[in-house]
Amino acid sequence: MTDAIDIEAVLAKQRFLEGRTRFSDTTGVFARVAEYRDGAIFAGGFSGVSQWERHPNGDEIVQILKGSVTLTLRDGDGNEKKLDLAQGMIAIVPQNTWHQFHAPDGVTVMTTTPQPTEHITDEEPPVAG
Repeated sequence: MTDAIDIEAVLAKQRFLEGRTRFSDTTGVFARVAEYRDGAIFAGGFSGVSQWERHPNGDEIVQILKGSVTLTLRDGDGNEKKLDLAQGMIAIVPQNTWHQFHAPDGVTVMTTTPQPTEHITDEEPPVAG
């Protein structure tokens, strides 16, 4: 059987990461809210910019709970798309697509994320060659 989950109560236990960079330690920032298929649902908040990441085993659902973020998507050929997302919006990050979050004013997100996740601290993701 399933249980109801109070997202606000979950987020109240997490620390908000102010001034995130691609080198930041995100321990205690993102809560693992629930298991889901081959991954999990995560929630947390930050301001700043994330590492580049991708998910080789499936699409990721990104939901904005509070604030706003620019989500940059980059495919293996270097083609780029920027999505400006605000509270109440969602986006689907296609499987194996490099993506990065930029939230200068802060954002709280909930993601449904397949595992594993590949993170890199490079300034730019690799391009197929």
